[in-house]
Amino acid sequence: QVQLVESGGGLVQPGGSLRLSCAASGRIASNFAMAWFRQAPGKEREFVAAKSWIASNPESWIAGAVKGRFTISRDIAKNTVYLQMNSLKPEDTALYYCAARRAGIRTAASEYDYWGQGIQVTVSS
Repeated sequence: QVQLVESGGGLVQPGGSLRLSCAASGRIASNFAMAWFRQAPGKEREFVAAKSWIASNPESWIAGAVKGRFTISRDIAKNTVYLQMNSLKPEDTALYYCAARRAGIRTAASEYDYWGQGIQVTVSS
């Protein structure tokens, strides 16, 4: 089993920044992929970013809606993935989820095996 715990959310003004962290514990295989999704009220859960957990493969995927503003990074030694969010907009307001799957990056939520409880990010003046 794998447990994921998100932290770092909160309220921020438009144009501000936040960094989300996701600490993973349990049986983290070297070929895992870790991802961030978000879900706004009344909307589908959508892919934000993903990172390969393979040490020799730093591959990352970023959704078009956040490209150039959000960055995903990892610390394999700490089993932690980060989402740096800059130039935040009100439309970034959502519950952000960390997710993991056993092999390869995917953008569909249904392809992920493990989920955190979610953390709220609110962008408002």
